[in-house]
Amino acid sequence: MSPSSKRSLSRRQFLNRIGLFGLASSLPIDRFFSSSVTALASSQALPGTASTFKNRAPLAPNAFYFLPLGSVRPAGWLKEQLRLQANGLSGHLDETWADVGPDSGWLGGKGESWERGPYFLDGLVPLAYLLDNARLKAKAQRYINWTLDHQATSGMIGPASNNDWWPRIVMLKVLTQYQEFTGDNRVIPAMERYLRYQLGELPMRPLSDWSKFRWQDELLSVVWLYNRTGSPYLLDLAHLLRKQGYDWMAQYANFQYTERITAEYIKLEQGGGLKDLALATHGVNNGQAVKTGPVWSQISASGADQAAVLKMIAELNKYHGLPNGMFSCDEHLAGTNPSQGSELCTVVEYMFSLEHSLAIVGDSSLGDRLEQLAFNALPGTFNDDMWAHQYNQEPNQVECSLHHKPWTTDGPESNLYGLEPNFGCCTANFHQGWPKFVASLFMLSGSQHNAADDGLVAAVYAPCEVRTVVRGSPVHIVEETNYPFRGAVQLTINPATPKSFPLQLRIPAWAAGTTILVNGHTAPSPMPGSFARIDRTWKAGDRVEIAFPMSPRISRGFHDSIAIERGPLVFSYGIGENWVKLRDRGMTADWQVFPSTEWNYALNVETDSPAKSIVVTETEVGEGPFTRHNAPVRLSVRARKLDAWRAEDGVANPPPQSPVVSDQPEETITLIPYAAAKLRITSFPQCKS
Repeated sequence: MSPSSKRSLSRRQFLNRIGLFGLASSLPIDRFFSSSVTALASSQALPGTASTFKNRAPLAPNAFYFLPLGSVRPAGWLKEQLRLQANGLSGHLDETWADVGPDSGWLGGKGESWERGPYFLDGLVPLAYLLDNARLKAKAQRYINWTLDHQATSGMIGPASNNDWWPRIVMLKVLTQYQEFTGDNRVIPAMERYLRYQLGELPMRPLSDWSKFRWQDELLSVVWLYNRTGSPYLLDLAHLLRKQGYDWMAQYANFQYTERITAEYIKLEQGGGLKDLALATHGVNNGQAVKTGPVWSQISASGADQAAVLKMIAELNKYHGLPNGMFSCDEHLAGTNPSQGSELCTVVEYMFSLEHSLAIVGDSSLGDRLEQLAFNALPGTFNDDMWAHQYNQEPNQVECSLHHKPWTTDGPESNLYGLEPNFGCCTANFHQGWPKFVASLFMLSGSQHNAADDGLVAAVYAPCEVRTVVRGSPVHIVEETNYPFRGAVQLTINPATPKSFPLQLRIPAWAAGTTILVNGHTAPSPMPGSFARIDRTWKAGDRVEIAFPMSPRISRGFHDSIAIERGPLVFSYGIGENWVKLRDRGMTADWQVFPSTEWNYALNVETDSPAKSIVVTETEVGEGPFTRHNAPVRLSVRARKLDAWRAEDGVANPPPQSPVVSDQPEETITLIPYAAAKLRITSFPQCKS
């Protein structure tokens, strides 16, 4: 039985991050501030009335732009997921985990002073404001106030006990979000002072280890600020970050890391953990790196840089891809065996990369993969009440216990459900997943300078409400849907006055046969893997109805194993679960999970016409759609046990090469959504016909 009791406190220290000291060089003051900074910093607009900031010249235009934060609000099952998160670890972490508690260095204390405070805020801030939760806002405000009120005269922000650039890259992301939600007039001048200071420091104290490999995340904040202030020095800083940062696009232009990375390969025991080889094959770094080409293309205006994201994803998928949409990384790249894991930090960072890449590039396949991660890998790594999480999840996860297998460089706690299994970075960082996904549901299209080209884009699908400004006029949209569990999406468009603008709808690559109705009239058949465009003068009450086909389909993986998908959902066989508490951890606990049923099935399905051999059962989409007991979609498939397929040390052996022969009697088994099965088989051998 899955636990829902409150859980734990334990403290582990991060690496002692001590940077090098340097002296700030001075640059002409007119390189730093534009005349608009003060006026902009003091402006504040109510959510839904602010205009979207587009890329300012000489930046290259994006395909789409994020709406001002707060313009998109969750509804339906998605809002319930955010509430669940707020009632779980996200809403109480500072009360039960010392690393983000009252003695945090990001509150002026003597405790952890590196990345964990900023990581926590990176998700807590959007969660608090999307839910309009006063308790969570107050928690976040303490860190924000300390950071802004204790900026050094040099411009440096954060605890004085370390001067590593990396945690400040995260805090910049926090500040941009907080400023959009609140309009706090302290943020933009503080960012200007800090980035001016950094530009002077970097020649003497360049990016290193984590910041060197994650420079593209800072570039997002630099572009954000430049679009608001136009300060010329920010472009100088962008070029310097690129020069000092790791060349991810070169790595993927000639991708060498095609095999499972081992501790021996990166010389982990010989102090190689922070060497370039280890960091270049580190899962989280690669998840963050996916957006490098698109983010840099805003500076370079290079189509090749934009296209780099598709190359990166293709290489990761080819050599390390898993059926849940992730690539393996436990914690380095680990091949395509579905018993390998993926780190939770990588899941949320990969989502963040896809969100920004989708906005910049406008390729619909990026939305497809984003949905696959959001509806499978993200909820699949939490227990039902989000009071415990895994460090690593596996598509074929038959036991969660203290074993060293199958991890490439991680430890035996890696797939336990708990407070901080294996390492606490994911405990601090997972909070950003759902809130940032909400902000990506709708975007603005349009050229760099011409507001007459503006339109709205339904980029990914989930229940929500949108209040924004299009072509100078307020527009309200209500999206009613139980997607991804159902294929029907209904949009009600309510402009303040009749307004002409294009509405683009992402059509997933799997969605052949999609139909669109506008006020009951059939629109032209959309092409899968594209954006359907509807140009019209919209009036209050106009309705757009989308019907995505939800037939089961099959994908192939390791050893020609098969996985079953329906819409953006991946389905798994839910193994019986026996939850055993390992230890209490304050308000939460650490849990092992052992199998209580057999799991070694080979599927007997018709791969050419899977719908003929798979029976779909739908039930009400209510609370907890990602839980075993409330899963609103179930698939019945024929299967046979495969005695030769076993587990060793709590880990399923790789699925045998398909097709396989079994002399066991045929059974009908039930598959449920991936995230609902905490013990699961997702990649199955296929029975020989």
